Amino acid sequence: MTKAPVQGGDQIDELPLLLLVEDDPGLQRQMGWALADAFTVITAGDRVTGLEHLAQHKPRVAVIDLGLPPDPNGASEGLLLLETIVSKYPGIKVIVASGNEERANARRAVSLGAYDFFAKPVDIDELRLILMRALRFQYLEEENRRLSRVVHSPLEGIVAASPAMLAVCDTIRRVAVADISVMILGESGTGKELIARAIHQLSHRADGPFVATNCAAIPDNLLESELFGYERGAFTGAHAKTIGRIESAAGGTLFLDEIGDMPLPLQAKLLRFLQDRTFQRLGSHRDITVDLRIVSATNRNLQNMIREGTFREDLFFRINEISVALPPLRERAEDGIMIAQVLVRRYAEVYNRRNAGFSNSALAAISNHSWPGNVRELENRVKRAVLMGSSDQLSAQDLGLGEADGELAFPTLKDVRNRAELEIIRKVLTSCQNNLSQAAKILGVSRPTLYNLMASHGIKLNGIAE
Repeated sequence: MTKAPVQGGDQIDELPLLLLVEDDPGLQRQMGWALADAFTVITAGDRVTGLEHLAQHKPRVAVIDLGLPPDPNGASEGLLLLETIVSKYPGIKVIVASGNEERANARRAVSLGAYDFFAKPVDIDELRLILMRALRFQYLEEENRRLSRVVHSPLEGIVAASPAMLAVCDTIRRVAVADISVMILGESGTGKELIARAIHQLSHRADGPFVATNCAAIPDNLLESELFGYERGAFTGAHAKTIGRIESAAGGTLFLDEIGDMPLPLQAKLLRFLQDRTFQRLGSHRDITVDLRIVSATNRNLQNMIREGTFREDLFFRINEISVALPPLRERAEDGIMIAQVLVRRYAEVYNRRNAGFSNSALAAISNHSWPGNVRELENRVKRAVLMGSSDQLSAQDLGLGEADGELAFPTLKDVRNRAELEIIRKVLTSCQNNLSQAAKILGVSRPTLYNLMASHGIKLNGIAE
């Protein structure tokens, strides 16, 4: 069912608002009715009335005819209205209408800030396509502005809004207060060290040191001395006593990143330390006792390594009293743009590009990219774009991602409503065992209305109960 165009002062429903400024009453009605399934259409016949509706309703998009009274054969009124909208309501996307002989005016309108133009006579399908693209741009810019103002940080150092990461943050709050060993699982670049630091900051050890060691970055023959330290003369080149990272982490947290890369002999020595919290430096026979918490991380499957004999099962149980799995960035679509906004501000400060931000194409590309390198890849791309970008508005090309048609894959409001309607009707019918009278009562509609809704959604039932 379509909705009639709304005149000034009528009630506005939940559809996005479109202001149509057109002095031809017949064309005004035609366009209003044709677009009423996707927009609440507010109509005006001249510039002054259009400005009144703008102030009252603040529509998301506007379609204006350049030839408006008192200059219907020129473009002065339409261009003046456009300039007012661009200056006073910059968030509104404006599409201008012009005849084929007025294309110079249409191009001028675009140069003044119009989003696009279309030629008369009106092709409704073409106009609808332009409007939907403009609406998506408008939503995208609005979200960009919102994210520029607000960053959701559920834990210190962590930016997240996705349900998956918010669940992780809730788990961290619970486990941080208990002095147990935590294993962080996740692909490379997902932010495992940030999570480890958050656990440390939320624990009673927050005033103690946080010592991070990447087991994959240190050669096997050096990792033991890095962890346990050594006495002078313990080996060639040991010219002075050196405190290891375990000892340095006393009273705090030792983070063992990529623990799956630790060699088997060192795994045995680490296990002995975890059992009684004592160890000996290389070249010493004196026991040293250290009180610390172990947080470890890996992007490898330790269960498979245990079966293959490359990781000790007893050590696994010692370091994995509780595990936290980080979702990859491709499964946290809500977080990508938010994290990018934080990163662009950080590196804009570093490289003195204080006004750096993202264009619509860049935001769309960030949202659509699969991010195989996760947050680390995103950070690298943003850092390079801020440093190398030729303008303050970073593009998809600056990020090395290519164009993404400048828009996110948002469903239309109509699609969302239809899906929600279909889902609730099916659920109610199932709960009522297809009793239509009971289902209609629960849904708050009449039986004929329910029949019509079922027909429109293609719901067919056998053995319908009365």
